Formats: sequence, C-alpha cells, structure tokens
Amino acid sequence: MGAFSVALTGLRAQNAALSTIGNNLANMNTTAYKLQNTTFADLFYQQTGSSGSGDAIQQGLGVRVSGTATDFSQGAITTTSDSSDLALEGNGFFVVNNNGTQLLTRAGDFQLSSNGTLESTDGYQVMGYAMSNGTVNSGGTLSAIQLPTGVTEPASATKNVTMTMNLNASSSTGTTFTSTVSLYDSLGNSHTATATFTKTGTNQWSYDVALPAGDATGSSNTSGTLTFDSNGNLTSPTNGVAGIAFTGMTDGASDLSFDWKMTDSAGNSLVSQSATTSAVSATTQDGYTSGSYTGFTIDAQGTVAATFSNGQTKAIASVAVAMVSDEQALTRSGNNCYQSTLASGQAVIGLASSGGRGAIEDEALESSNVDISTEFSDLIVAQRAFEANSKTVTTLDTVMQDTIGLIR
Repeated sequence: MGAFSVALTGLRAQNAALSTIGNNLANMNTTAYKLQNTTFADLFYQQTGSSGSGDAIQQGLGVRVSGTATDFSQGAITTTSDSSDLALEGNGFFVVNNNGTQLLTRAGDFQLSSNGTLESTDGYQVMGYAMSNGTVNSGGTLSAIQLPTGVTEPASATKNVTMTMNLNASSSTGTTFTSTVSLYDSLGNSHTATATFTKTGTNQWSYDVALPAGDATGSSNTSGTLTFDSNGNLTSPTNGVAGIAFTGMTDGASDLSFDWKMTDSAGNSLVSQSATTSAVSATTQDGYTSGSYTGFTIDAQGTVAATFSNGQTKAIASVAVAMVSDEQALTRSGNNCYQSTLASGQAVIGLASSGGRGAIEDEALESSNVDISTEFSDLIVAQRAFEANSKTVTTLDTVMQDTIGLIR
C-alpha cells in the first residue's frame, strides 16, 4: 500500500504543476502578469535496514510541492493612446489602496473615476504624494491622486515681460521702431501693449509703453531711456524696468503692473544695439486667461501634471513606487495585486526613477511575461510525469491482482 501512496503524491504534485501552467496560459494576456513555476521536493525517507557495511537502506515516500516561484522579469512595454495607462520600466510596484489595505501592483491600466480619482480597473485608489508649488514631499503621507476634473484655472495677470531685441545702431536720430506684446489683466482679458523706441542720440534710445486708447485711464513709469556702450551692450537700465503700471482698467480689472526684464536667468542681456535692422526675435510674458481642465500627463519621475485649455499646466501629485526586499515572499491577492508580508519586508515607498526604482512610461502598459512556447513544453513534461505516475498505480494494481490470484 505504501507504493500506492508514493504514486499518489506524484499525481498530486504533477496536478499542481498542470494547474500552475494552466493558470499561466490563462493569464498570458493579463496586464503585467508574472508567470509562476512549480517547484518540488522529495518527501522524508524511512530506513528499512542497513547493508553489510552499515550503510542505511532508505526508501523514499514520494514527492511534494515545495513552492511556486514567481518570475518577476520585465514584460514587454506596449504603447496605448490613454494617458491614464502607465508602465514601470524597471523595478518596483505601483501602490494602490483597497478600503485601507495597501496593495502593490505592476498593472498600470488605470482609469479616472467620476470624481477625478485615479483608480485601478477594480476601483483601488492609486496612491502618490501631493505637490505644493511644484515640489514633492516624498517623505510625506501617501494620498489618493486626485485630478482637478471640472475645475477652472483662474486667470493670472502679467507680472513679467521680456523682449529679445536689437536696435539698429546705424539709425539716424529720431528714427522710431515699434513692437507689441500681449498682456493679461486680473480678469484674464488680453491687451496689446505697444513699445515705441526712438533714437535720441549716439548709443541712446528712449522707450514708451502704451495700451490701446480706452483700455486704462492712467499710467506710470511707462517711459525711459536705454543706454548702450560702444560695443552695443546695454548699460542702463542693467536688469530692466520694474513697476510699469496701467491704472483704472476700464474692463473692471485691477491695475496692471509688471516688470520688464532685460536679462535672462543667466544674467545675459536680452537687449542689444548693433548695425543691423531693428527687430524683436522673441517676447514672453507670464500672464494668462482662465482655462478649464482638459487632461493630464505623467512623466518618467511620476509627476502628474494637469493641463488646462489656456495652455497652462499644474503639477498636482507624483505617483508613488514601492520596493520590497524579497519579491518572492509577496502574497498574491488577486486582481493583479500583491501584498507585503513579514518575509517580503515592509514596502519602501518613494519616487519613480530614484533609489533603484523604475521609470514610469505614460500611455503604455506592461504585458504578461508568459512565453507560450515554454509553457507548452512544460505542459508536455508535466503531462508525461502525470501519466508515468498513473502507470505506477496501474502496475501496482496488476501486481496486487496477481497476488490475490495466488490463493485461488
């Protein structure tokens, strides 16, 4: 009867292997599914005697399933057209919350809920770090990523203006040159400001900034003088003009006051004078009208930036990425999720592309890492092993029938 039990352990073990392979094949199209392999171990041995030299005669008692090892190798990354689809290129897991239970997943087929929360297809909230003034507090508390759906970004009045320009040094005194720049007031209304430059002497130009007639009832600090050295470098004002103001805006907006910056962030002058045609090559200003939420993007570091119809973007959160000490010790909880255990170690959560964590790819998904050809080969091996153990049972049955027949 012991031989029957040995064969039975083989049948059970190979049945487990067949189930594992079948599960791999069933999930070959599951987003970010990680295949599993069944491992075996022989059962303890009984000593039935000893040889003449004293060596123990041992007889095995069969086989058992020792575990299922998960292959966490990277699956292929495929592009999609949905900004809520994310893929991790490298190590780590997305962090999701299921009614207070923290889960880990590689599947980034996320979606927006009706209230703007980024969620998994099973309704688990995608977790991240809130951003303030473009800065992420990676040591802060995790929270659900909330997109500003239905929100209108308020208008912002122009506060800074730049004009990258050259004034013709060979122009005669009294020559004028004009350029325009669009400004926004506190209500988001656009005003076309005209800057008029007049050559008043050698290496010297006057300027005057004006709004269209009827846009404002007063102004201050709107005119002055630009002075250049013999090499055409601006010597005065060196950095620009602060506090150009238009008061009494007729559309009801607050007074429009801005600074005219004449150097870039590196301190290089944006205004020069040389013997070429006067021209403005670029203008910038930081005001904008109001705009409604239109969508979002996510970069490789996981920064979630909401976009608005006025062309503005606002960083609102950063997607959290977790790592564990032993991935093999994670518990599968279904729905493409894992849960950390004492053996796996506590999830260490941080930002993508940092601390060994992978980078995030937007509009992309990770495919299953199941190789169908390998699984079919393993399926044949497991099938043959099952058949061999079945043959052991039938052989033992035949032997017992023969033994019983001896007493007839």
